[in-house]
Amino acid sequence: MQIDDSHFELRLARDAQDRRAAQRLRYEVFVAELGGDGPLVDHAARLEADRFDPYFDHLLLLDHRRTGDDQVVGVYRVMRLDQAEAAGQFYSEDEYDLTPLRRSGRPLLELGRSCVHRDYRGGTAMMHLWNGLAAYIAAHDIEVMFGVASFHGTDPAPLAAPLSLLHHRHLAPPDIRPAARPPGATRMDLIGAEALDRPAAIRSMPALIKAYLRLGGFVGEGAFIDRAFNCIDVCLVMDVARMSEKHRAIYQRGAGVAVP
Repeated sequence: MQIDDSHFELRLARDAQDRRAAQRLRYEVFVAELGGDGPLVDHAARLEADRFDPYFDHLLLLDHRRTGDDQVVGVYRVMRLDQAEAAGQFYSEDEYDLTPLRRSGRPLLELGRSCVHRDYRGGTAMMHLWNGLAAYIAAHDIEVMFGVASFHGTDPAPLAAPLSLLHHRHLAPPDIRPAARPPGATRMDLIGAEALDRPAAIRSMPALIKAYLRLGGFVGEGAFIDRAFNCIDVCLVMDVARMSEKHRAIYQRGAGVAVP
């Protein structure tokens, strides 16, 4: 599909109808495509939802050439510390001990449920979402972003190479390093650093994880097996202060975009 950027609109969800449109796209990606499930997933209405949705801000990318809920072709949900306190916790605290991040005293932002409609992958949709995210963190003076990203499947063995590469080359500094919680926690250092085929490991990583690594992102200690979503999660961490000028420029390209 050819994408005409003039038809895109980037904004935050304004009401329950906007959230339903985001949940509908999430269902198509995380449930229909990837086999995920959960207690609040509504298969009849084709909505992927959880109890945290009302507490997150939902960044939406709309294509006005489409109609109704189908206009939403990209989503990202984001949660500041004050929103997490209202929710009782960050979403990822079910999987990761975030004590180092909380103790840092720095402004935090949790990222999650990032997805793009299948017809828009490989185009500019994800860059629009990232530009909106950059504008959001600037508006809220965010210093550290984090959130789980997933590998498809729940068996660590086929993922030994990319998980090991993340552990050996991209482990977060101790002051911002989350750690996977039992009983879902699993080791990432499954292959020794000297035995890794690094190019092959990189090729087998999901595009979103590779994108964060290119921007100077880190990962927490250990992975987490999420059987409900049929995936293995890693906790990505991005410290804006530790990003190089080059990485910051890439991330904030077009960040002057307004996100109403």
